[in-house]
Amino acid sequence: MLPYGLGRSYGDSCLNDGGILLDTSTLRRFISFDELTGTLRCEAGVTLGDVLELGIPRGWFLPTSPGTKYVTVGGAIANDVHGKNHHVSGTFGRHVTQFELLRSNGERLICSSSQNGDLFRATIGGLGLTGLILWAEIRLRKVDGPFIDMESIRFDNLAEFFEISDDSDEQYEFTMAFVDSLATGKSAGRGIFARGNHAWQKHIPGKSGMPTQRLNIPFMAPGFLLNKTTLTAFNTAVYWKQPIKRTRSLVPFDPFFYPLDSINNWNRMYGTRGFVQHQCVVPPEHGSEAMHELFDVIASSGEGALLAVLKKFGDVESPGMLTFPRPGVTLALDFPMKGERTLHLLARMDEVVMKYGGAIYPAKDARMSPATFDASFPNWREFAKHVDPRFSSSFWRRVTGGENVVVTSGEKAAT
Repeated sequence: MLPYGLGRSYGDSCLNDGGILLDTSTLRRFISFDELTGTLRCEAGVTLGDVLELGIPRGWFLPTSPGTKYVTVGGAIANDVHGKNHHVSGTFGRHVTQFELLRSNGERLICSSSQNGDLFRATIGGLGLTGLILWAEIRLRKVDGPFIDMESIRFDNLAEFFEISDDSDEQYEFTMAFVDSLATGKSAGRGIFARGNHAWQKHIPGKSGMPTQRLNIPFMAPGFLLNKTTLTAFNTAVYWKQPIKRTRSLVPFDPFFYPLDSINNWNRMYGTRGFVQHQCVVPPEHGSEAMHELFDVIASSGEGALLAVLKKFGDVESPGMLTFPRPGVTLALDFPMKGERTLHLLARMDEVVMKYGGAIYPAKDARMSPATFDASFPNWREFAKHVDPRFSSSFWRRVTGGENVVVTSGEKAAT
């Protein structure tokens, strides 16, 4: 069996082929909220959007957030999600103080750093494999309003990206860049760098900052629509959409953090075959070299990504055993799925990442090999000792190769 939230993982980490999924949508109640400290206790099926609706009017915000608010609190813990402020706030799991975990034998355990600590660390980033989170307690952060003071900077190549990123770390909480994955030569890695901070109250106009009406893609796009020509044109248009080097604006939080949430069924842009995402991280000392090599591999493949995001992770440590973020540079790319040639490209990219001692993100993965997983998370066998013997997922069976691991109780982990 496997807990299931909103199913926003891009691969099979939230799937359990031939097994049972535990729908957490009924676990959607707030239990308590201390408006003085920002400590929130809620059931695991509460979404990040629900938390924002509760917190923002009271001056509280998520400590960190992924690129969609349509994620449950349980899912955010299970994947130990990260956001644009990793260099400041680390991962979501770092702000979890405790939770209650239901094991398959009926045991209900309170887990925190000081109580059932190993299970606490295994569950954060544990992909739902240690049991069912019933409720969790998290620390929100105090903010002055729902707006972001944002600066956008057009940069010409990877070297300039690293210069801007290094310059931004101390002054800006939120940093990331959209990059043109198809640009080559001296323009390789060019893009738009976005950085920002929560706006001071005196700068906030009389608006709520809450999301407005959403667009909708009503049908699947034809498969031929996304090809190298159209992808090149799209990436070029995004790059030149900002005609001047720098712009500064006050923007609501929603389009800054969750641009794709404003489009219903945005995945239909990719047609019936959909897309696959490749997200990696490489150590900081190899960041520039590895990114150049990855872009060269993409260029030589004839494939292209509609969306590519580049940013630096900081050194804020997470308590999670299988946490993906670590100090270094992370690149996420969405490729239209075109069968074997796309899978071949992703395998070649894995080779580059492994060459530089990097890792692949399980929450975004649909096809990495057991060898790649083992290299990305060399401590996974230690983690597996805490897997509930009746919990499993399609992802887990794929990347562990069906290997049995003895858990702490002496039982065998399900494979």
